[in-house]
Amino acid sequence: MRRAGYCALGLILALALLPASHAAPPASAQEEIHYLLQFVKTSGCAFYRNGSWYDSAKAEGHLRDKYIMLAARDQIQTAEDFIDKAATQSSLSGRPYAVRCAGVEAVPSRQWLSDALARYRAPSGRDAPRGASPLEKTAPR
Repeated sequence: MRRAGYCALGLILALALLPASHAAPPASAQEEIHYLLQFVKTSGCAFYRNGSWYDSAKAEGHLRDKYIMLAARDQIQTAEDFIDKAATQSSLSGRPYAVRCAGVEAVPSRQWLSDALARYRAPSGRDAPRGASPLEKTAPR
């Protein structure tokens, strides 16, 4: 009887450790996150993470890796989730990320990406240049 109990317990533990099926973020969120990742990559800005500055391509790769990991755990459902959970601070140290673009003082990455997302969502934002800094003012169309 003890052996059957151990087998049942082992089966329960094994099932609990199996990865659950994960739902991908909605298509609209994936589109916005892809935009933000491309925006980071093409920005030419420097990204501060854990005491060091990184170029925009390295920053994009790091944020993409974090996004993939968090999405696989069903922790990303919106672009705001991406900003808050992947692009605001280090998961290891808790230190905030910052962004420094040419001629502009460094700002928290949360602000920089939230501004970029707001501009992207604006009626004329989806056809905005992909590499423009969200801190730059654009002329009215």
